[in-house]
Amino acid sequence: MKYALIGCGRIAVNHVKAVLNNGLEFMAACDIKPSQIENLLEKCGLEQETSIRRYTDYKKMIEESRPELVAVATESGIHAEIALYCIDHGIHCIIEKPVAMSINDADEVIRRAKAKGVKVSACHQNRFNVAVQEMRKAVEAGRFGKLSHGSIHVRWNRNEGYYAQAPWRGKWASDGGALMNQCIHGIDLLRWMMGEEAEEVYGQTRQRFHNYLEAEDIGMAVVKFKNGAVATIEGTTNVYPQNLEETLCLFGETGTVKLGGKSTNNIDVWQFADETEADRKNKGLEEITSNVYGNGHTSLYADMIDAIQNDRKPYVDAVAGRNALELVLAVYKSQKEGKPVKLPLKDFASVEMEGEFG
Repeated sequence: MKYALIGCGRIAVNHVKAVLNNGLEFMAACDIKPSQIENLLEKCGLEQETSIRRYTDYKKMIEESRPELVAVATESGIHAEIALYCIDHGIHCIIEKPVAMSINDADEVIRRAKAKGVKVSACHQNRFNVAVQEMRKAVEAGRFGKLSHGSIHVRWNRNEGYYAQAPWRGKWASDGGALMNQCIHGIDLLRWMMGEEAEEVYGQTRQRFHNYLEAEDIGMAVVKFKNGAVATIEGTTNVYPQNLEETLCLFGETGTVKLGGKSTNNIDVWQFADETEADRKNKGLEEITSNVYGNGHTSLYADMIDAIQNDRKPYVDAVAGRNALELVLAVYKSQKEGKPVKLPLKDFASVEMEGEFG
């Protein structure tokens, strides 16, 4: 399958590894900075591969290379614009998080992909973590019984050096803040596990230590679900001196699970009323990862390839991406209005937060 990558920044190495692990035909790479392309290919041992064409214009790349599958890994603010162009040209897309920066754009990606018969996957790769998959199996088997509540805690560190690497980071139009960039993976997992149907969000965000940004560095929220359960969100880049943890907790009538590690890659607590031999093996499970992005990109790519070949919905589709985006935007809207926000959101965009922190 012919593949091209648009955007060769920080996360791109994980995409290229997934491409190589899945045997895709890596035809082309695009970035507005040619040096980014060369740095990426060198990191991946591909600097001598003359078959990989280099581009600074993604439209020209698509016209000339005609890929079947494209990954969009640029700055967040242009994810939807690029994805829609690819969709209009009949190209299947993997879109890095977030799939868009507004509800309208996310809905348009879903609508147009359906109209064109194109597959779109939101790159929420942590759904493929071993620990996350075990939790999901327990949810689907009804082992938690009636859900009480859940929580996601993303307690990370991002210093000024991180934001200086790319001028688009921390801006409302191109990135958003800690919730939109760092915490959206955990927010995706929380909503997925809790039953998807969130109906109300009350949130507070602040900018405490990163006054050189436009957006928040700490966000807290309470989410009410239609099934009666509630959940809390805590997401921050203010943890001193380095990343501490990403933990996902689920509490039910007959089960308690806490996933931990730096990126929900471990099982810290695994307790069920009907304990089995498999449960005993899950206690203390640890998945070794080289960074906070985990190992899920390879599995997400494998699933997307299979979805294209067998004409089925991807495991993590554009609707999943929209749902995670909606929760983040609901927290933002709640902060802006100072009151709870009802879901579904009809429309809201991150740029509506401009000026929130002066």
